[in-house]
Amino acid sequence: MKKKIVILGAGESGVGAAVLAMKKGFGVFISDFGKIKEKYKNVLSQFEIKYEEGKHTESLILKADEVVKSPGIPDETELVRKVKKTGIKVISEIEFAGRYTSAKKICITGSNGKTTTTLLTHHILKKAGLNAGLAGNVGQSFAMQVAEKDFEYYVLEISSFQLDGMFDFKADIAVLMNITPDHLDRYADDFQNYIDSKFRIAQNQSENDAFVYCADDPVVLKEIQKREIKSGLYPFSIKRKISGEGAFLQGNEMLINIKPNFLKMTIENLALQGKHNIYNSMAAGIASRILNIRKDIIKESLSDFQNVEHRLEFVACIHGVDFINDSKATNVNSTWYALESIHNPVIWIAGGIDKGNDYSILNDVVKEKVKALICLGKDNKKLFNAFEDVMEDIIETTSMEDAVKYASFLASKDDTVLLSPSCASFDLFENFEERGNEFKKAVSNL
Repeated sequence: MKKKIVILGAGESGVGAAVLAMKKGFGVFISDFGKIKEKYKNVLSQFEIKYEEGKHTESLILKADEVVKSPGIPDETELVRKVKKTGIKVISEIEFAGRYTSAKKICITGSNGKTTTTLLTHHILKKAGLNAGLAGNVGQSFAMQVAEKDFEYYVLEISSFQLDGMFDFKADIAVLMNITPDHLDRYADDFQNYIDSKFRIAQNQSENDAFVYCADDPVVLKEIQKREIKSGLYPFSIKRKISGEGAFLQGNEMLINIKPNFLKMTIENLALQGKHNIYNSMAAGIASRILNIRKDIIKESLSDFQNVEHRLEFVACIHGVDFINDSKATNVNSTWYALESIHNPVIWIAGGIDKGNDYSILNDVVKEKVKALICLGKDNKKLFNAFEDVMEDIIETTSMEDAVKYASFLASKDDTVLLSPSCASFDLFENFEERGNEFKKAVSNL
């Protein structure tokens, strides 16, 4: 009798997992409490996969041998609790797909910088001529790629929610960018739970594997001292010299010390500027050198990379005012990096669904750089209260069009209007992409 796989959530990861399960001979059923997009329905029909939308039929779900859960569904939901209570294992798409590929996996996580570092690493691998897929939290579903056109290498951006459903999966190269409070609403408001989740990136690694991490992050450093990590350690820092293998800054030069010789590159030649992007470039450079990619290819890749959409994306300069789309900044730390990288006075557009944010870490940089705050969200009380004593101009709005118009009115020549919300988008928008696109549309209508 066929083993039954039930997949909860019919988005990119769920549909990919369904196709892979079908190809591996499982009995497959996919259930989505919301409405399934037409493009995904077409794929499910093509592979004759049974599905339901707008409901979860428990009698069918609880007959599963194993459940693959979308990262967007919290573990605390009643259905997931029931599934686990019956003894059915609940895993992520990454865990499931990892069983069916022998590819080398470079896995990147962190509260901030993981998307850019993932795209940058993939860019280097492609430039080096490696047969490399891009997946996880970015790109096409990992499971779908394993099912349709398995690669020799995968660069995977992995969120804490995906890590929570990973048990036997192993990263050949694990990269941990940083850990700052985020998604605490999903971790019982306990920062340690979130930290533990992030460190799952190194689980199952052996001494033949690599763990690349930021040596400037106090949370990461403290945890490494507490844990037994078996893999080789490759720290990177912009504050101090790294004596063994790793990366560090010397003056205005980035040095990556892996294998016999140093890779040296002036930070002015990096395609991505700002302190946070030096970290991203170091992490991608270390991972690439561990894979024996030539130094000249890495240097060329780090100098010609095009940044990801919605991450500090330059939109337009209108009457001497720069408009920057940083819609992907869904936590406070991401916004800190954005503000830190801008040298002109800022009109800051922020707000959305607060995930337990502590805005106090922004106080100094906001005092130094922000001349006006435009709150964009259904409930702006917490954001307003955090900065009402810091600046005079705070405006509340519930539409992107109004937010951009107010920002344009308040901005003078050589100012920067920055959309960097610090919050999730779901109160007014479907996702951060829609929020960023609405910002760009509103700017073009000025």
